[in-house]
Amino acid sequence: MSDREPAHPATPAEVTDIVTGIVLHRRAGTAWKVAFAVSCALTALLAASIAVLLVRGVGVWGIAMPVAWGFAITNYVWWIGIGMAGTFISAALYLTRQGWRSALNRFAEAMTVFALAVSALFPVLHLGRPWFSYWLAPYPDRMGLWPQWRSALVWDFFAIGAYVVVSLLYFYVGLVPDLAAVRDRARRRGQQVFYGLLALGWRGEAREWERHATLTKILAGLAVPLVFSVHSMVALDFSEGLLPGWHSTLFPPFFVAGALFSGTAMVIVLAVPLRRAYALGDFITDGHLDKLARLMLAAGLVVTYGYAAEAFTAYYGGDPQELAVQSNRLHGAYAWLYGLTIACNSVAIQALWWPRVRRSTPALLVIAALVLAGMWMERFMLIVTSLYRDYLPSSWGMFYPTWWDAAFLAGSIGLFALLFLLFVRLMPVLSIVELRRHAAELVDRRA
Repeated sequence: MSDREPAHPATPAEVTDIVTGIVLHRRAGTAWKVAFAVSCALTALLAASIAVLLVRGVGVWGIAMPVAWGFAITNYVWWIGIGMAGTFISAALYLTRQGWRSALNRFAEAMTVFALAVSALFPVLHLGRPWFSYWLAPYPDRMGLWPQWRSALVWDFFAIGAYVVVSLLYFYVGLVPDLAAVRDRARRRGQQVFYGLLALGWRGEAREWERHATLTKILAGLAVPLVFSVHSMVALDFSEGLLPGWHSTLFPPFFVAGALFSGTAMVIVLAVPLRRAYALGDFITDGHLDKLARLMLAAGLVVTYGYAAEAFTAYYGGDPQELAVQSNRLHGAYAWLYGLTIACNSVAIQALWWPRVRRSTPALLVIAALVLAGMWMERFMLIVTSLYRDYLPSSWGMFYPTWWDAAFLAGSIGLFALLFLLFVRLMPVLSIVELRRHAAELVDRRA
């Protein structure tokens, strides 16, 4: 069956056989082994970079006054933005009873968990003394070192912590029935024990399904508002500052839209090769990619509106400091970066107005990759262009990234890829329960 035919296997049993077969019977191909080797090498580079950072300090990065934030915070905001979309796509589509989520929710939720794990590294490492990171938590101590509750950095701690817990629970709860299906079809004793422990004794009884559905609804209801709160908190890390270019009420909705934008792009980047590598065209159809492309286009238009509103507000308000920031972005040392950001995030997505482009996997993959690159550059541009020109010329200074900055960025990508590749080999990459339900509905319609 071709990739362009939006059909599912005829019976629910075939769905279970295909998805569990990827885990139990299908051997890792050459492409997976090459990707795994590259990911391991990049992860090793990240580990070595962290060791150097702990020994020598944050001076190995290019940060210096006045640009005290650089690649590390850029990577943090970028990864946490990517992590916002997976659970949101799954939970929002679940609450609105959208059937097309069945082919996307599992690996989108996994993407969220892995992106959050990677993003959590950078705020801790950026502290300079990461062994004191527990100071962010309100622990009882005799020295009275309580956190500053008026700081958005402390709000981040609780918002992101709550989102991580809910995302992990939502991901694992949905995974339990599928793990039981893998357990029941496993032939090797080690696989039976491994998946049996993870399945938590699931037997598929009516009472279990009832409680499973109730818990899924509760977690989905919690996950959707947490998406908005978490990235709003990240935006307030900047908005609370009095620096021109940061002190803006536009940032919370702008950051939420940007998170959905980059996260949807990452789902596409993962879905296209996954569909091709495991012949999942009957599940991840052109229709699914078309809907993801529409969602990415809509989020991109909101982000583009944010760029326009930010420039309009500066020129309409007439504040000389805000005008100076806008002028620096357009004509200063980082004007090339601003231009690339607009080209990737606002111009490239205009091709998605055409249905033929939305259903072309090569074109869609290129546009999604450009969006991911553009969103990273946007975060970097927002940080650096508000810091490198201070109020006094004596406080001006450029940011020059070091080799270690690039190593941390490449290593974080490698760690994310490594986690996802292991997930593909060890866990059901698609939701068997959701696809079986959808397949049963198709059979009933045909009957």
